[in-house]
Amino acid sequence: MGMFSFIKEAGEKLFGIGHAQAAQAAAPAAPGADEIAALNQTAAQAIAKYIQSMNLNVEALDVGYDAASETVTVAGVAPDQTTKEKVILCCGNVANVASVNDLMTVSTPEPESQMYTVVKGDNLSKISKEFYGTPNKYPQIFEANRPMLSHPDKIYPGQVLRIPPA
Repeated sequence: MGMFSFIKEAGEKLFGIGHAQAAQAAAPAAPGADEIAALNQTAAQAIAKYIQSMNLNVEALDVGYDAASETVTVAGVAPDQTTKEKVILCCGNVANVASVNDLMTVSTPEPESQMYTVVKGDNLSKISKEFYGTPNKYPQIFEANRPMLSHPDKIYPGQVLRIPPA
């Protein structure tokens, strides 16, 4: 549990499509408290839907978003540490999210992974050499970040990756 920081300009663009875009267009220039609450709820629903689209099953999943602080709060019970970490990454690797407040618990505790923020010029082999001493363990990093990663060569600066224990 804790607070995780992310680069808010990087990540999936979930806000600005579908209902969120319609809600923003309908909102007045200076939205009131009700409009802000509705936009926050729409954003939270978009993030929850994204988590579900990644087939990450969490009991009693509860996602909240606060636009003022650009913070996602996520709670629920993950079946294992891997699922919990992937849910946190799904929440944080979204554009306009600067931090994730992790209130999740795990049914089966395991050692935590390290988190790594991708910088320009990185690839999974380079990251593998830095963390494991060999570039040949890049498939381990790739698998640890699936299904968010679709290909080992498709990472971008600002993205946060799970680096599982060796």
